[in-house]
Amino acid sequence: MVVACRQADHPVEISLPETRIIGQLRAGDGSRGIVIFANGVGARRFAHRDGQIASVLHRHGLATLMLRLLLPDEERLPEALFNVGLLAERLVRAIDWLGDSEWMNGWPVGLIGAGTGAGAALVAAARRPGRVDAIVSRGGRPDLAIDWLDEVEAPTLLIVGGADLHVAQLNKSALAGLNGCECALAVVPDATHLFPEPGAIEEVARLARDWFVRHLNGGEAGDHGVGIQEG
Repeated sequence: MVVACRQADHPVEISLPETRIIGQLRAGDGSRGIVIFANGVGARRFAHRDGQIASVLHRHGLATLMLRLLLPDEERLPEALFNVGLLAERLVRAIDWLGDSEWMNGWPVGLIGAGTGAGAALVAAARRPGRVDAIVSRGGRPDLAIDWLDEVEAPTLLIVGGADLHVAQLNKSALAGLNGCECALAVVPDATHLFPEPGAIEEVARLARDWFVRHLNGGEAGDHGVGIQEG
C-alpha cells in the first residue's frame, strides 16, 4: 500500500566517546517503522542509490535514517576501512539512540547496508536481537560478519547481482551460516556490483521494500520478477 504523508528531514548527530556519527533522518506523519542505511567506506558513492531506495520506502510508510559511520578523515585510514567491528559498534550506538527516543513510539527497526556496511548491520543485529526486526544486504559482504551469522535473529535478505560472481558466491556461503533466522537470497539477473545497469537498482528497491513492508509493517509483498532462494 502506498502511503501519502508529509515528509520532513532532520539532521542527526549521535555523540560517541571518541567521535560522532552524522546522518539524516526523514520521517513522515504516516510512518510506521524506520530503516537505517548503514554506510562505511564509500558513503558518498552509495548516496544516489540509497536515495532511490529510500524514496520507495517512504512511499510505503517507512522512515529512513541515513548514517555515515566513518568520518571523511577515517576513510583514509587503512585500519578503519574494513574494520567491521568499529562500524558495527557505531551502528549499535545508533540503534540504541533510536530505541531511547520518545518519538519512535515503538517503531520496528530495519537495517540496510552495502559492502562493509552490510557486514556491520549483521553484527549489530546479532548484538541487539531485541531491537532489530529485519535486515537487507545489497551487494554486501556478509562474510565479514562470519563469526556472528548464527546469532542473527532478524529476518535477513541478501541481494546480489547475477554477474557479480565473487560477491554472489560470498553471499551464497553466508546464507548457509544464517541458521537462527528467516533468510533468503535474491539474485538480480545480469547485474554487476553496485547495480549500475538500467533497472537494476529499481529492482533492488522493490525487493528491499517488499522485505521491509512484510517484516516491519506486516504488509503483503509486491510482485517482482526476481526469484528468491530461501535459506
